[in-house]
Amino acid sequence: MCDSSSEIGKYIYFTRGRRIILSSHLALLYDVPVKRLNEQIKRNFLRFPDDFAFKLTPEEWISLQQNPQCENLKSQIATSSSHGGNRKIPWAFTEYGVIQAASVLNSNRAIEMSIRVVRAFVHLRQSSQSIKKLDEKLLNLTQRVDGHDYQLESIVDTIHRLGSEETKKRKKKIGFGNE
Repeated sequence: MCDSSSEIGKYIYFTRGRRIILSSHLALLYDVPVKRLNEQIKRNFLRFPDDFAFKLTPEEWISLQQNPQCENLKSQIATSSSHGGNRKIPWAFTEYGVIQAASVLNSNRAIEMSIRVVRAFVHLRQSSQSIKKLDEKLLNLTQRVDGHDYQLESIVDTIHRLGSEETKKRKKKIGFGNE
């Protein structure tokens, strides 16, 4: 079973502008059959508004399967046959849906894992915020360095101009006509 945030994090994907976890992975984490999880979602559908859980569209499902960052979905494609494998498009659960699913499953394992999954979501959110801050700092630094390049170029040009004017003034003519 997955116990650390990094292990759980490999099951968290990004679609529709949200971080999600698929029903098959949530069932794995909660140690329940996918069928039971789906049954509970259908029975308690009022507890799962669109910002908690939603069915992926066929296009979203194909896109997730083809995404190189979704390596753990590849085995589902390879093992799927006409009589086995995942034939239905999975549910996608947001951070809120993960907690709500644990409450409808009402098992100790589900409650324990929901806490870990939420921590993984929070960790990913904090990591992405840190990356955004670093990107902003890098952009500011780049702009400052570009400004410094322009200023240094201007200073060097001025020094060259002054230097060439000074040498013209200092040059003495060599020869008999010089006084």
